[in-house]
Amino acid sequence: MSVVKIENLTVQYLGEETNALDGVSLEIQKGEFVALLGAHGAGKTTLCLSLNGIVPNMISADMYGAIEVLGEVPPKIPVRQLATKVGSIFDNPEFQMSQLTVFEEVALGLQNLGVEKTTIEKNISESLKLVGLEGFEDRSPFEISGGQQQRLAMASALAMKPEILILDEPTSNLDPIGKEEVFSVTRSLNQEEGLTVIIAEHEVEVIAEFADTLVLLDEGRINEVGTPQDIFPRFVDHQEDIGVRVPQVTDLASRKTQNFNSIPVTLDESVEMYKK
Repeated sequence: MSVVKIENLTVQYLGEETNALDGVSLEIQKGEFVALLGAHGAGKTTLCLSLNGIVPNMISADMYGAIEVLGEVPPKIPVRQLATKVGSIFDNPEFQMSQLTVFEEVALGLQNLGVEKTTIEKNISESLKLVGLEGFEDRSPFEISGGQQQRLAMASALAMKPEILILDEPTSNLDPIGKEEVFSVTRSLNQEEGLTVIIAEHEVEVIAEFADTLVLLDEGRINEVGTPQDIFPRFVDHQEDIGVRVPQVTDLASRKTQNFNSIPVTLDESVEMYKK
């Protein structure tokens, strides 16, 4: 079942001469883990913001083509209404915080929609449990770690009961521990809760392990779509050209003289191949 359908989508920000997205067509299935890869300016963020309606509803831009998310057309409905179906996490979690306590932070979106108090309390409890922040209800969002802040942002999105979770470089400002926290929760939400995950991320080792599908963007166009096992080995010699590095194990294996039936993209795959 398709949850995202995009056909020939073109986006141009006001005052810009070039298109941020240029004729993008893409289909995403329910429960899929999709990674958006590309150099800076490739169009990853614009694609994320188009899926949740922030472009063009809050950030002005000319948009052409067709885009449908869970049966909705994002440019035609309010962003807060789409947030009940599409949760969004951005690169700097602190910029998303505005309340005095963790409880109030998670409650904010639900209160803005006029949700009943009992439902709010239930959703907050469930979402904090999903991200491992039970017992943090009375803590200040500004006195917890970066990884915990990003997980709090995820809880705020999850409290709205979305079917799709979009993460735009969620670990770019986090230390290794914070990154592991975010990736661990994201994997759990996808594999155990069945959420469709769309993530723009540069940590290719993690992406190679978790993603079902890679979407490689270049100057606003889709260059390649495929599995990590299909795409990463083919771009070992073109990393600088596309602005995306491949996993270290892939790079290493491609330069060895052994005749592998396939080139590994994860550490586990590499260990198994070298054992054989």
